[in-house]
Amino acid sequence: MKPPASLTALATELKSLNAGPAHQDRVLRAWLRGHPLDHGPRKQAAENFLPLALRTALPQLQAALDALATVVSEHPGSDGRRLLVRLADGQTVESVLLPRAGVCISTQIGCAVGCTFCMTGRSGLLRQVSAPEMLAQVVLARQRQTLRRVVFMGMGEPAHNLDNVLEAIQLLGTAGGFGHKDLVFSSVGDPRIFSRLPQEKVKPALALSLHTTDAELRARLLPRAPRLSPRELVEAGEAYARTTGYPIQLQWTLLAGINDSLAEMAAAADLLQGKYAILNLIPYNPTAALDYQRPSPETIVQLVQHLRQRGIRVAVRQSAGQDVEGGCGQLRARLLDGSTQVTKAGARATAHG
Repeated sequence: MKPPASLTALATELKSLNAGPAHQDRVLRAWLRGHPLDHGPRKQAAENFLPLALRTALPQLQAALDALATVVSEHPGSDGRRLLVRLADGQTVESVLLPRAGVCISTQIGCAVGCTFCMTGRSGLLRQVSAPEMLAQVVLARQRQTLRRVVFMGMGEPAHNLDNVLEAIQLLGTAGGFGHKDLVFSSVGDPRIFSRLPQEKVKPALALSLHTTDAELRARLLPRAPRLSPRELVEAGEAYARTTGYPIQLQWTLLAGINDSLAEMAAAADLLQGKYAILNLIPYNPTAALDYQRPSPETIVQLVQHLRQRGIRVAVRQSAGQDVEGGCGQLRARLLDGSTQVTKAGARATAHG
């Protein structure tokens, strides 16, 4: 049995094993929650709720699902544990186990947006990650820690793989048992999401990459992002937030000397005044391959104080992997160029800058 290429292929395989809708739902719930596939309520025996053909095929089905994604190496750090994950075709992506029971997963191999401060976009877009491959990343994380939140903010632009991402979100918000507001869809602001997400049964929280209030600067930092102005982006995001009942999250990667001035924060406060939004300041995770630096801790404190004095909801979010030089895309890049010593799962990896 091959790893399923899509959720439709998985459903077809289950149906061929005489699994009705209730049986399919039971198997999917077990898989997504990290249980054996024959796991049932109140420790019921599988023969009491699964047809014989399906029960007989469960070992092969489990092997096929396990083959969707395997951990190449684990990189523990004080701010989260980063996983380098190999997919069935040999391509690799990154997932991050976050503090407070979260996981950040990848939706593409590479990325077409080309953000100048991101390692992922340097290779361009290689291929889409399928919905089963996204779910398999969640399962790997759930095998390692309790999960209450899934963030679609790893490698890739989720809006450029919209159908697969939304399929994964719908399943996680139903069979996966996650609260809708605990499924976070991150985007640079592709206009399609503002019409599509409100129509979904499971409506995820939305995080938008803002990074600056200066439209020209944003165009330089995100060269292939849709040309919405910062104001248009915030207004579209807030309109969606009002329909869901949970605030829009605005991401602002702090780049020393570029977008970390008090003037920028004053402009951000003007833009966000009265908005149903949270501004997440993310100090840049430096890498030797890119010419950006993170602001000093004193600068970050000053910026936060200014925003709070203006009544803006603001949080400082660390990019996981700081102390193992494992910011998004860096582990995969090191594996490809041979400069990372990949260790067995569970061991600390040695990362060379």
